[in-house]
Amino acid sequence: MPKPISITLDEPLRSQAIQSLRTYSAEQLDDEWTMLAATLLLDHVLEDIAPAIYNQGVADARRYVEERAADLEGALGKAEFPVSGRRKR
Repeated sequence: MPKPISITLDEPLRSQAIQSLRTYSAEQLDDEWTMLAATLLLDHVLEDIAPAIYNQGVADARRYVEERAADLEGALGKAEFPVSGRRKR
């Protein structure tokens, strides 16, 4: 069984995400979360919810590429022997 993909954030982005959670809780929930509370919530989201969001993004990207690839012949194809094909015998 393949190991699940672990979604991680680089430290500057992780710090910004934690601060964003703390700001959201203060502004929207009238609750001042500690660094620990925001960090625990972020870790939960990254472990439990983010894979579904990631997978949806991959599926969307795949669908986009497949739709573009399906029309490659029409978009990029050129008529072969266009001049000699017009000659009448």
